[in-house]
Amino acid sequence: MQPYRAPIFGNLPLVIKNLLILNVLVFAADNILPLIGINITHLLALHNVQSEYFKPFQFVTHMFMHGDVFHIFFNMFALYMFGRVLEVVWGPKRFLIYYFVTGLGAAALHSFVSYLGLADIREAANAFANTPSPEVFMTFVREFVPNANASLNEFINSYSMQPNNSLYINEATQFVHTVYEAKINIPTVGASGAVFGVLLAFGMLFPNTQLMLLFPPIPIKAKYFVIIYGAIELFAAVMQQPGDNVAHFAHLGGMLFGFILIKYWNSKGYSNYKPF
Repeated sequence: MQPYRAPIFGNLPLVIKNLLILNVLVFAADNILPLIGINITHLLALHNVQSEYFKPFQFVTHMFMHGDVFHIFFNMFALYMFGRVLEVVWGPKRFLIYYFVTGLGAAALHSFVSYLGLADIREAANAFANTPSPEVFMTFVREFVPNANASLNEFINSYSMQPNNSLYINEATQFVHTVYEAKINIPTVGASGAVFGVLLAFGMLFPNTQLMLLFPPIPIKAKYFVIIYGAIELFAAVMQQPGDNVAHFAHLGGMLFGFILIKYWNSKGYSNYKPF
């Protein structure tokens, strides 16, 4: 007689189980398909609305894409830890609505902030296109290419000595266009916005639940954990250090839309602890 073994996902709520499976499958496809020449990042990752790769459905599909193993592990671990509790309390329908509302809200806020953030480089690129000069080119490089290499600095010096040289003007124009295209084509991936919404909901429904942090290993109430995490994300979003490729406003967007949705449900008389 074979001993009984419970299914790996047997004790997981339906929505959480399927979200975990879908995320893992898409992550595997994203890493395997390029080996045969198929790149799904351009298709499924969220791109800026100015990008040639942008498609409206990316507001949904990017939530199932992840950058690396650590990215998907921490998102799925948080979804498992906090989301399964919410689904048991709310039921699958209510949890699924909440998950996608926070994920879409996070993507919307991130896209809006990204659009505003690219305004400076758009203006600088247009300024050079209208008045191609070494001075304007140097200003563009100083602001948007902080780690200019020696060859680029040498080009700037040569261009400065021959400002009317068509070869230098064409090369500088192409460089400005390349930098601008690289900026607007940066993709955004991950379920982090929805996961931060889940985290906020857990903190609002179970504010005094003790959580054990990993670093440092100390207990903390859920409400304080959410507040501290939100404050850290807000600080990081406002400061936005060079080289920081984390979509902090997406995280904040997930929390913001989660807060709004829970308050809306409360205003309509829906209990925080009942499905609908």
